[in-house]
Amino acid sequence: MTPRGFTRVAAVDCGTNSIRLLVADVNPGTGELLELDRRMTIVRLGQDVDRTGRLAPEALERTFAACREYAEVIRDLGAEKVRFVATSASRDASNRDDFVRGVVDILGVEPEVISGEQEAEFSFTGATNELKGRDDLARPYLVVDIGGGSTEFVVGDDHVRAARSVDVGCVRMTERHLVVDGAVGDPPSEDQIAAMRADIERALDLAEETVPLGEARTLVGLAGSVTTVSAIAQDLPAYDSARIHHSRVSRERVREITERLLRSTHAERAAVPSMHPGRVDVIAAGALVLLSIMERTGAEEVVVSEHDILDGIAWSVA
Repeated sequence: MTPRGFTRVAAVDCGTNSIRLLVADVNPGTGELLELDRRMTIVRLGQDVDRTGRLAPEALERTFAACREYAEVIRDLGAEKVRFVATSASRDASNRDDFVRGVVDILGVEPEVISGEQEAEFSFTGATNELKGRDDLARPYLVVDIGGGSTEFVVGDDHVRAARSVDVGCVRMTERHLVVDGAVGDPPSEDQIAAMRADIERALDLAEETVPLGEARTLVGLAGSVTTVSAIAQDLPAYDSARIHHSRVSRERVREITERLLRSTHAERAAVPSMHPGRVDVIAAGALVLLSIMERTGAEEVVVSEHDILDGIAWSVA
């Protein structure tokens, strides 16, 4: 039973590395969002897109399998409205029509392949709606959403002031710099790490052309690379959303974790109790993106949010 004044909505965010679902009751009048189901599946839709320019058949099938599971959840919970947003990988692919047709067949809605700037606005809304009124977090906020294929930067107070998406994400950086003969370096060489860092720094230069990174007073970090770093920082025995949401991680702790991940083998990363199996090979690159942002902006800490583009999409539907 949907509470009075609320609308039951479903939001799907399909990125380069993962596809995620949120079903929630949303009340635009009061600003309340009551979460009913939130789940994530690693599908690696962006597998080899940077090299081939096409979505791989096996990546499409993994994504469609997740969509079939999500369609069942949406139907069982009785969501009145569904919005499906697709991001970096499907923007770049020459065969994205195959992806669109498959999603329409399964979920009955067409995926909206949004721009990086739209993606950034959704992320900002989802991450900051519940931070308003907190005296311990100064504004403006800089929200960074480190995805698989791209990273979104947004500066704003109550509303977005400036936003920019750049093509640097944990999957893209891993495939571009750390993969040799089909496998991630175990561990990566110093030259590989240096090339990746230089690529990230060039992307930050691009972001700074549009977004005044240095003006932000609070850094808010979103998505799996950031939440996994928080889980590692807290030595969690398993991934725990409640402990991760709104946790704070210092720049020195992020540096320590990043250096450890870059020096570790696949087996050592896989043994981290809070590590999702789908992040084992890409987490080091994601952590380095986060560290580079903190160093560039001078942020002493990152506020970690589990609420992100999914929540922003849900608000937009309602």
